[in-house]
Amino acid sequence: MRILILAAMLACASAACAGGSNWRPLFNGSDFTGWRGFKGARVPTRWHVENGAIALGTSGSGGDLVTTEEFGDFELKLEWKLSEGGNSGIFYFVQEPDAARNTWSTGLEMQVLDDARHADGKLPSHRAGALYDLVAPTKAAAKPVGEWNSVRIVARNGRIEHWLNGVRVVSTRFGDEHWRARVAGSKFKAMANFAKTPRGHIALQDHGDRVWYRNIRIRTF
Repeated sequence: MRILILAAMLACASAACAGGSNWRPLFNGSDFTGWRGFKGARVPTRWHVENGAIALGTSGSGGDLVTTEEFGDFELKLEWKLSEGGNSGIFYFVQEPDAARNTWSTGLEMQVLDDARHADGKLPSHRAGALYDLVAPTKAAAKPVGEWNSVRIVARNGRIEHWLNGVRVVSTRFGDEHWRARVAGSKFKAMANFAKTPRGHIALQDHGDRVWYRNIRIRTF
């Protein structure tokens, strides 16, 4: 009996008991099925598929990519790499009301940045892995430019975690009094639709710099 109980405890400590192993890809590695431009536009031509990754080039029409689906509580995994001095971002909880002119006026961002060469690297809450302008990463965990970085974003039961290369760099509550105080002290304080709904599209930012994303997958709770 003790052996059976121990086996059950070990099983419930696994990913399956934390919400199941129902991972599914958000990018098929060959085309933009499941993605579109922000606010219903076609995929901007600056985005293309390159060696099994979503890549942002330097020519063509620009704009952020969003998933066609919306997600509430979720766990997202992917990999990214940047060009030298690059800047981009991974957004979630993105909404598309008429008043929203961009993804960051409603959604939260995990910063993607070359900390050493981009000016934003001088600001702790703007560094790679940060919950942009709201929570600084606990440590520098990004790999050198040109190498792939692994990301894990967890949004569940009013909590948000950002993981970068196996390091939990952000852990915070969402939507409580402390959270509202954070927003009031940020660049988002005057944005009426910012972070109002813990559900929305996943988005990849066109910040004008070359960036690559691959192995994008998600599971919901």
